[in-house]
Amino acid sequence: MATYLVDYENVKTGGLNGITKLMKEDKVIIFYSENADTLTFGLHRRINESVADISFIRVEVGCKNALDFQLVSYLGYLVAQYKDEKYFIISNDNGFTSVKKFWHKKKVLVEVAYDLSGQSKVQEEIDLKDQVVKIITNKEDAQVVMEYIQKYKTKQGIYNALVKKYDNQKAGQIYKSIKPLITHKKGTEDS
Repeated sequence: MATYLVDYENVKTGGLNGITKLMKEDKVIIFYSENADTLTFGLHRRINESVADISFIRVEVGCKNALDFQLVSYLGYLVAQYKDEKYFIISNDNGFTSVKKFWHKKKVLVEVAYDLSGQSKVQEEIDLKDQVVKIITNKEDAQVVMEYIQKYKTKQGIYNALVKKYDNQKAGQIYKSIKPLITHKKGTEDS
């Protein structure tokens, strides 16, 4: 049994991946705003098929991070009632890591994950590092590539950083070898 607080403004439909695998005892609370208030037909169907308890909270916007503040306030409200529950904040926002640390010090299990499968950012980084090391055998180059993948939001940004660091030929080889690892990044260039 777990409670998932979804920052829909941040994760959009991808954050609800895994919704059909949740259990009847699980709760999903989707925080949305006027900035993100649409669902695809496919997602609507998956929500309806899910056996989890799903609710929606429309938040008031008007200042930066308004949704984040309201989500965290609601988390505190829930923790006060159900301290032994397991909580997941579904967001790509690194700021929630401080919320996780705060609650861990108080012996409350709060995790930050990308979607409802519950995979944490830490686990994703470990998996990514393992994949990069398999592809890039030189440890120093592997570390540089890891940093670029984590730092840049677009494929072009990663490619440009590689070109600045290495000669064009080596940058091209590295980029070609890591392309399967960055399919989730924005951009469609075939450098």
